Amino acid sequence: MEEFEQKQTLISRLKSFVLESRRVFRITKKPTMVEFKAIVKVSSIGIALIGIIGFIIQILWRLAK
Repeated sequence: MEEFEQKQTLISRLKSFVLESRRVFRITKKPTMVEFKAIVKVSSIGIALIGIIGFIIQILWRLAK
C-alpha cells in the first residue's frame, strides 16, 4: 500500500511540474535584439569580473608561497 502511495505522490509531483513548466513557457517571450544585447553585455561583464578576481587570487596565492 505504501508503494502505491509513493507512486501517487511521484505522479502528482510530475504532473505539477509539467503544469508549472507549461505555464512558464506560455508567459515567456523571445527577447528583442536590444534586450538580447543587454543580456550578453551584462553576462560578459560578470564572467570577466569573476575571471579577473580568480586570476588575482591565484597570483596572490603564488606570491604568498
